[in-house]
Amino acid sequence: MPLRPASEKKILDAADELFFTNGIAATPVDAVLARAGVSAATMYRGYRSKEALVAAALTRRHHDWLATWDAAVARHDEAGPRLLAVFDALDDFRSRPTGARWCAFLASAAEYVDPPADVAEAVRLDTESLRTRLTDLARPLVGGQAEALAEHLLLVVTGDLAMRLREPTRDTTTARAVAAALVAAAGGQGR
Repeated sequence: MPLRPASEKKILDAADELFFTNGIAATPVDAVLARAGVSAATMYRGYRSKEALVAAALTRRHHDWLATWDAAVARHDEAGPRLLAVFDALDDFRSRPTGARWCAFLASAAEYVDPPADVAEAVRLDTESLRTRLTDLARPLVGGQAEALAEHLLLVVTGDLAMRLREPTRDTTTARAVAAALVAAAGGQGR
């Protein structure tokens, strides 16, 4: 019997909050069950292990992140602001009630030396989505240099997310300025 949608939402809400705020290793399954108000039998009906639950929470977060990024891009008509909208999305995503201290995907990658396949796949999918979307958004600005610019921007985005551990109230102002300079250096002004 599959999980009921209401139970699944409670479990994923609890897992998201606890795993990505307190840490995966620091959060026992019992804490997730208590926060969700469900039994172990209910949780294990939907998720075969703690790692499967982590992967499901990452997958849901990934979908939420992409929707936030899409909305940020849609607010702009010109190619430059559309590319830099990733920083609007980072600020928007973080300001949500379910925002985390930093990036749940980086946190998951850091916690597992040898991640289970489903967690590794969730992290890989997030990284590839960032890379592909940045490349697609950069192409109208810099043409054939889009992949290189996307790699630079991916590093800036990742660095900005990591800096949130050092400075919890940090916003994307500095990262946005660095990214704008990279776009200009790649010839992205006025195209």
